[in-house]
Amino acid sequence: MIEKMKMIHIVTSAAHKEEMLQGLRDIGVVHLAEKQSADREVTERYQNMAQAQMALRDYAEPKQKGSEEVLSDAEFNKMYEGVREALEQKSSFSQEISAANTEIDRISAWGDFSPQELASLKDEGFDFHFYRMGEKEFAQAVEDENVKLIRLADIDKQKTVAVLGALPVEYAATEFVLPEKSVSDLKQEIEDARNGIETCDETLKAASVNDISFKDQLLKLQDEVNFSAANATAQSDDEFVWLSGYIPEVELDKFKAMAAEKGCGYGIEDVAEDDDQIPTKVRYSKVSKFIQPVFEILGILPGYREQDISLWFFLFFTLFFAMIIGDGGYGLLILLGTIALTVTKKGTHVIRFLLYVLSIATVIWGAVTGTWFGMESAMNVPFLKALVIPTFATYPEAFGLAADVPQNTIMKFSFTIGAIQMALGSILSIKKKIPEKDLSWVADVGWTIAVVAMYLLSLFLVIHEKINIMPVFVAIGVAFILVVLFGGMSPEKTIGQGLKAGLADSFTVFLNTISCFGNVMSYIRLFAVGMAGVAISQSFNGIAAGMHGPLIILGVVVVLIGHALNIIMCFLSVVVHGVRLNVLEFSGQIGLEWTGIPYEPFKKVK
Repeated sequence: MIEKMKMIHIVTSAAHKEEMLQGLRDIGVVHLAEKQSADREVTERYQNMAQAQMALRDYAEPKQKGSEEVLSDAEFNKMYEGVREALEQKSSFSQEISAANTEIDRISAWGDFSPQELASLKDEGFDFHFYRMGEKEFAQAVEDENVKLIRLADIDKQKTVAVLGALPVEYAATEFVLPEKSVSDLKQEIEDARNGIETCDETLKAASVNDISFKDQLLKLQDEVNFSAANATAQSDDEFVWLSGYIPEVELDKFKAMAAEKGCGYGIEDVAEDDDQIPTKVRYSKVSKFIQPVFEILGILPGYREQDISLWFFLFFTLFFAMIIGDGGYGLLILLGTIALTVTKKGTHVIRFLLYVLSIATVIWGAVTGTWFGMESAMNVPFLKALVIPTFATYPEAFGLAADVPQNTIMKFSFTIGAIQMALGSILSIKKKIPEKDLSWVADVGWTIAVVAMYLLSLFLVIHEKINIMPVFVAIGVAFILVVLFGGMSPEKTIGQGLKAGLADSFTVFLNTISCFGNVMSYIRLFAVGMAGVAISQSFNGIAAGMHGPLIILGVVVVLIGHALNIIMCFLSVVVHGVRLNVLEFSGQIGLEWTGIPYEPFKKVK
């Protein structure tokens, strides 16, 4: 369920501002309204430290064991300053090497000469300029009495000369800009920079064992960032400081006790009806909490005034996952992987439990359909064959059935699940609207009728079920009328205004009615994607089966790679199809838009 929120306002004297903020942080239940940005200096320090931590991970040896000792603040600051200096120096050395290599590329064709000696000659009155030119220009310069030149070795098939004084502008020649350093000096500079980089790398490798200390300091800095943001959010005048925020109703006693302890004044009120910034805090049940990781990965959250469907989402997602993965063998692999995670204690308890549920559900579905790594020979095992429901069998021939029998059964099952889920969505919407005295719940009754009618129509058209089609079209018509008449109703409108709004929206309702049929039909993807996975498994098994003798090793590789790719594609299909059915079709039927603002109370980071 979604926690009911209250708006609180707290005030204290200007002299006790920090004490009030510390009290709010200690109880950690107030989500600040209109939160401002933290101090720039604190934010930049946090970002720089986080970047340094990430950079150090590149220097950690693969089997290197990090230090479990947390450095003191003084020890960490000394180490951190050394890390920052090493990173800056390494960047500077890299730039020096790049610049030196660029300069060497430019001047190396002219030879390894000393720019200092040329500067000395210039001081003695010999101002040499160096040019590259074509044959014609060179011949012209040689004939010109006003040009004093010395011919040098050709460069890139061009004549190269040293001219005492500048060459007249009428000559089409390219002047060589003298460098500040010779090629030898630049190479030495590169060598020195490389040595400097090695020294920096040693410093960074030594510091890379302190990842846990970085985490500790980053948590402290995150606290500073949060406190700074709260400090900037608080409004004040010369005498008082005040702050507003949202708090779950169940946490009010904790807030009141803190305010009394700190000597703060406060006010509590219901959140405004037009407030669209109320954060959402979902209180998960013992079962529904296992879908929380999926919500976090997808970045979805119901709005404060929307419904919590986490339990239904979890149940349907589990079924969709099992049907899309579709293979009991794959389910066993996921189960074994989850057991390994449990043994090594990697991953959170919630994620591990979710994987247990999903893998077991997949094994059950695979057992019911008789699908084990796409091998038809699995039906030669009496135990595995006994687990199969024949009308759901992937290999119906083993049970004396025609191929279309299980296909039609699973398609019907997919449509049935879709109709149940969408009808449930309408019922949940009705349940929410009746207490709010929102007459548009009658339109949801219409949508429920439409879903059932579209389900029957799908069975008639796709599976060719024997259904009396006339009552189906009558039901669709009744549903359309109910939606048109009551779809525009709302608590703030009169019945007349609601009717007018509904009639004005009748064409959209017509299109949505057609869309309702498409939504029910879309659940056939559960059948189609599952069958596609089986077909891919069978294809790789068939390729490997044709390899004999020395090629059998290659066949094993083909099977392993093929099934690995198929598992990856199945997981992608769960995201694309399994999640979509919940987030779009089901949620759309409820009227859920996932507009929630995460509840992020001002608290100390743990």
